Amino acid sequence: MPDFTGPLDLAKALGDVGYMADDSLATAGFLAGALDKPLLCEGAPGVGKTSLAKALAEVHGTELIRLQCHEGLDSTHALYDWDFARQILHVRTIEAAAKTSAQRLDATRLDDELHSLPFLLRRPILQAIDRSRIEGADAQPRRPVLLIDEIDRAGDEFDALLLEVLSDWSVTVPELGTIHTSTPPLVILTSNRTRELHDALKRRCVYHWFSQPDAETEERILAHHVPDSPRELRAAVVRAANRLRAQSLIKPPGTSETIDWIRALRVLGVSELDEAAVRSTISAVLKDADDLSDLNPSTLVDRI
Repeated sequence: MPDFTGPLDLAKALGDVGYMADDSLATAGFLAGALDKPLLCEGAPGVGKTSLAKALAEVHGTELIRLQCHEGLDSTHALYDWDFARQILHVRTIEAAAKTSAQRLDATRLDDELHSLPFLLRRPILQAIDRSRIEGADAQPRRPVLLIDEIDRAGDEFDALLLEVLSDWSVTVPELGTIHTSTPPLVILTSNRTRELHDALKRRCVYHWFSQPDAETEERILAHHVPDSPRELRAAVVRAANRLRAQSLIKPPGTSETIDWIRALRVLGVSELDEAAVRSTISAVLKDADDLSDLNPSTLVDRI
């Protein structure tokens, strides 16, 4: 795993894989890794929160483990569950063997077999702990990157569950005991701020607020993702996107939408952003019917 000497070193490594991190983000990312703390990333959708986790996994040469949060998320989705299908199959196999040999089933032994490691389904958090524990024994440990994406979509109960795990990086499976790692994974939490997270959870994290990148940075991002696009077209797309963001839209476009936009323009062979080009490709940018109906394409085009 790379040993970054400071934020500038991390920013350069991220830039090498196409992720443009400013000084503030590079510092937050470096401190999170150095202090073994999760990095809590908040901001509007499409500004690069999830992409940061992917870039960090690439930079560190390690695995990305993702937990996509949703309403009703609980421990069976986040920590572990039992493989019921395999357990039932195992029971039937043992029963058939017992009938053939006319032997009596040992219920206690069977229960121990059913609740052993081969039947344990490791969900993302336990998977990350287990991988960190295994890799942590090496001379050069490669901690996985654990992405807990859109944590604000889960409920307060999940905050409490996550807080318990983060306190000592262990998960207790009653039938097996406690699985613990002294080398925690690199953790990225993302939130679109649809609800407030628990203060105790925030205190355990390094925090970074993702604002929309400036025009120059966004053009560099577009150049990385669509290198064959003309510089003038990239600049025009960024200016048009910023005009959209200045309007009272229900879902203003993020950087991910501007990437989609310039990709759509290139697929159609467009090299200049005029009103016709806007009309034909705006569905790659605006994803709300009211925003589309209120759009005046002429307001997005540069006037000579």
